[in-house]
Amino acid sequence: MPTAAKKAAPDKPVADKPVAVTAALSKGAPPAPERTAEAPAAEAPAPRPRPLMRQYELVERVKSYDPHADEALLDRAYVYAMRAHGSQMRASGDLYFSHPLAVAAILTDLKLDDATIVAAILHDVIEDTDATREEIDRLFGAEIGALVDGLTKIKKLDFVSKKATQGENFRKLLLAIAADVRVLLVKLADRLHNMRTLDHVPPAKRLRIAEETLDIYAPLAGRMGMQEMREELEELSFHHMKGDAQATIRKRLEEVVNKNERLIEQIETDLKAKLAERGIEARVLGRRKSPYSIFRKMERKSVAFEQLSDIFGFRVMVRSIDDCYRALGIVHTTWPMVPGRYKDYISTPKQNDYRSIHTTVVGPGHQRVELQIRTADMDSVAELGIAAHALYKEGLNDPSALANESRAYRWLRKTVDLLAEGDSPEEFLEHTKLELFHDQVFCFTPKGRLIALPRGATPIDFAYAVHTDVGNTAVGCKINGRISPLLSELQNGEEVEIIRANGQVPPAAWESLVVTGKARAAIRRASRAAVRKQYAGLGRQILERAFERAGKSFAEDKLKGALPRLARASIEDVLAAVGRGEMFSGDVVKAIFPDYQDDKRTAGTPPPSGWFGLDNGRSVKFRVPTNPDHIAPIPIRGLGGDLPVRFAPNGGAVPGDRIVGILTPGDGVTIYPIQSPALAAFENEPERWLDVRWDVDGRQRQRFPARIRLKSINEPGSLAQIAQVIADHDGNIENVAMVRPTADFTDVTVDLSVWDIKHLNNIIGELRAKRVINSVERVTN
Repeated sequence: MPTAAKKAAPDKPVADKPVAVTAALSKGAPPAPERTAEAPAAEAPAPRPRPLMRQYELVERVKSYDPHADEALLDRAYVYAMRAHGSQMRASGDLYFSHPLAVAAILTDLKLDDATIVAAILHDVIEDTDATREEIDRLFGAEIGALVDGLTKIKKLDFVSKKATQGENFRKLLLAIAADVRVLLVKLADRLHNMRTLDHVPPAKRLRIAEETLDIYAPLAGRMGMQEMREELEELSFHHMKGDAQATIRKRLEEVVNKNERLIEQIETDLKAKLAERGIEARVLGRRKSPYSIFRKMERKSVAFEQLSDIFGFRVMVRSIDDCYRALGIVHTTWPMVPGRYKDYISTPKQNDYRSIHTTVVGPGHQRVELQIRTADMDSVAELGIAAHALYKEGLNDPSALANESRAYRWLRKTVDLLAEGDSPEEFLEHTKLELFHDQVFCFTPKGRLIALPRGATPIDFAYAVHTDVGNTAVGCKINGRISPLLSELQNGEEVEIIRANGQVPPAAWESLVVTGKARAAIRRASRAAVRKQYAGLGRQILERAFERAGKSFAEDKLKGALPRLARASIEDVLAAVGRGEMFSGDVVKAIFPDYQDDKRTAGTPPPSGWFGLDNGRSVKFRVPTNPDHIAPIPIRGLGGDLPVRFAPNGGAVPGDRIVGILTPGDGVTIYPIQSPALAAFENEPERWLDVRWDVDGRQRQRFPARIRLKSINEPGSLAQIAQVIADHDGNIENVAMVRPTADFTDVTVDLSVWDIKHLNNIIGELRAKRVINSVERVTN
């Protein structure tokens, strides 16, 4: 077995208490010693090395809850890891081997199977020693080897970096834990022990690790239902990030507890007595909010400590679900209930498997008291989460069985499924964080299916939660049977019916209005697909006309055979590339017909005819209305059509203008009036010119952009007369710019929208008739 270390062990300090007992997950366990953020770590006295947990102690801990555990496997792992880490030391001066032992101890308190305990003992050997994956597989089996390998990959991730890298690392983390969630459990235990022993880390690194824990690992623990671990991770992070705030809140809490000690005892006694009178055997445990949860609530609601009314709470644990509801009835008939503070997570569990009844009553002394009523099994799942499932007692041989038993694991699987949807790493991180941090609301489909969503979700989020196709085709909704806006904020218990329409494409603006990652990802994909479809449609029309000009017939099967020469994977890729201007139509024709020769004239050859000295080759054709023999040009219906079209800046174009399209790579087609001087800039690029025509639907009138420039006399009311003429002729002013070149005249530029060229000419003619107008001209460049 290897004994030499690959490299120095990372700076992970010693535990604050003996390793054998450091695994305690008690909620009331004292946090790390108080110290302000400014106090340097070097001031703390160097602690003495702690004694290691003995080999027999580890075996006894596992055997205490699993008598059938493989003792020999545990012994081999202990000896192997101890020899592999050898004399590696932590920053505190302790042997590094104390760290994996402490992680294993934490997991024995979670009562995990022996394979997970062994993986915890070995989780650093591949990264920090000469051990290899092949050796682990040979000595301990492929199952443990896979767990250790997954933990090794996670250890290499660095979440505190630029956003894209952090997002990619978060992807890798979820992929590693999705195959076997025990990887996450070991990683969380590893992080918990590191947080408990963070005092010896340099201040900057300590702050970075605390932020990473609060940002990534604590929410993940909460999502897996491991509430005790989440709260301890949050408190430890809070201590290192905002130690002064934590100390202040803790001091205020102690003052309130001391002041209300008798009241708390009275409430606890009264609760037990009332339940016992009705024959309900119950344990009543008083509890108080943690400093971090109080801090978050004060920040979220912008309230002072004195304004908080639910600092105290009581957990009532009974034998059965029936007793839960009986106890609730007794509580509500004894003390008045606070409206809006009742939640039943037994009938509708949270996605992390949490089940309990929550209610708030006005108890003795007019003190608000929050109650949580649950069974002992529910309490176990609430505190230990996914680690409490019975599958871990028998060994996790079938992850699909865990997915059926655990909502938390199903959420994890669904989240990992999003990895295949094509989001960028930073988008994936953003979306997943949204779901990690949001509370939930529960809504129903008309058929009674329960849908859990983050708080603040809309019917659009609901539609995508039901199915992506439902979200993509949503046009309206009914909430509790009444027509409601798609942007309504959903509340608990509402029934939502989505109204759909075939052919609907979700607006891109929806992406900024939804709160779930699934909805945002689906809307983004649909928007990209719609744009791609537009470019592919444009590309098809361009190619069809290019083939006609070459005297060839366009057919997809011919194009398919030329894909390798065009370096494209599909026909749609070629069409979209042509539509975006990334590939010219002549190149596609030549790829299919290599002997084809394009006979358009080269730049600089004197043209026999044309506008602005344009090259007059076959690839540049303009539609002349009096000549029906021309190849049919591409129809343009305006900005709202099926093609990626925009009008020329500084003037635009209106129906009735003779127009030409200029293809710009990545931007689609820009439409210019044929008299626009701006076209001279493209005279040596004939392959970018497209033959286009108007195809305006008279039944659906649409306005088009135009610009006019006027020179008016400086006198009161001249601008008002200009605006009145445009308004009288049903024009719409978009923008006005005024410059006064002399004391007597003002140059006025008006951007307006009109129906067609006749409409525009009528406005120009009426303006010319005004006494205050010296001149009017249309701007086309």
